[in-house]
Amino acid sequence: MLKALLIRQEEDAKQTLGNFILYDGTDQIFSAKTLELPWIDNEQFISCIPPGIYICKRRHSARFGHHFIVCDVKGREFILIHCGNFNRDIKGCIALGHDHLDINQDGYRDVTSSRQTMKRLNNAVDEILFALTIIDSTRVFK
Repeated sequence: MLKALLIRQEEDAKQTLGNFILYDGTDQIFSAKTLELPWIDNEQFISCIPPGIYICKRRHSARFGHHFIVCDVKGREFILIHCGNFNRDIKGCIALGHDHLDINQDGYRDVTSSRQTMKRLNNAVDEILFALTIIDSTRVFK
């Protein structure tokens, strides 16, 4: 099974920025920047999810096309890894992009080239699922 690592590196009142790396064994086969909401006690629609290990399954919808659902998040459902550039696009999910830049000049860094990045992820994952480990270096969880 493929394994991914999401390392959260920066957080402010509106969002959390990090790095996503996908491995096939010990070989890195994909990497991207991440955008999530800040930690607000795992509240639905306004918080990122807790650090931990999750299974992500391939999914398709008319809205997001091919993307992944993060399974078995305690107290939450329909947490997705999908395209989106801005913190207003994610509602508790994880958006992937090529870089962190302030696209819309609002003072917050966004993720760039999100649709193309999701296409690259979908091309890299030839299986129906992968394991995701989320590490939050911005705080200590108990």
